[in-house]
Amino acid sequence: MLKKILLGVLAIIAVLAAIIAVQPSEFRVERTTVVAAPPSTLFAHVNDLHKWQAWSPWAKLDPAAKVSFEGPEAGVGAVFNWSGNEQVGEGRMTVVESIPDDRVKTEVAMVKPFEGKSASEFDLTPAGDQTAITWAMTGHHGFVGKALCLIMDGKGMLGAEMEKGLAQLKQVVEGEGKAPNPS
Repeated sequence: MLKKILLGVLAIIAVLAAIIAVQPSEFRVERTTVVAAPPSTLFAHVNDLHKWQAWSPWAKLDPAAKVSFEGPEAGVGAVFNWSGNEQVGEGRMTVVESIPDDRVKTEVAMVKPFEGKSASEFDLTPAGDQTAITWAMTGHHGFVGKALCLIMDGKGMLGAEMEKGLAQLKQVVEGEGKAPNPS
């Protein structure tokens, strides 16, 4: 009887391992919003990593996180380092491509809570007196990452955070230049 139970457990583990193994290793999550501002205004907010604290969804998860900057003020070579609570972890983001008013690409190297690399791309498309901004994140999952994504809907969770970030960016950009309400 014990032998049958053990064989049944091993069969279940083998099936789960096979399901996880056939999941795609590469991922891409993309979200878009339209902002009432020219591409140059949005570009200034994504190209300068100092400005990310105002709209990044992860900055709000740990306002006490330690942050530092290296390299140029903005554009290629600009670096943002952070170390925070378990929700934001620790890592480094570097701007690797910067095409004024068109595109910004970054690479992220996570250190904690687990090591990993990903890339982000912000594409700006003029739409009359507005701009469509598309934020795409790509990366690679190992076996454990694929298993976690099956259990926790990692792409859905990441997409929700990206939507939150784009909404906050829209609010920041569209709020610039508006006079405060007198009280």
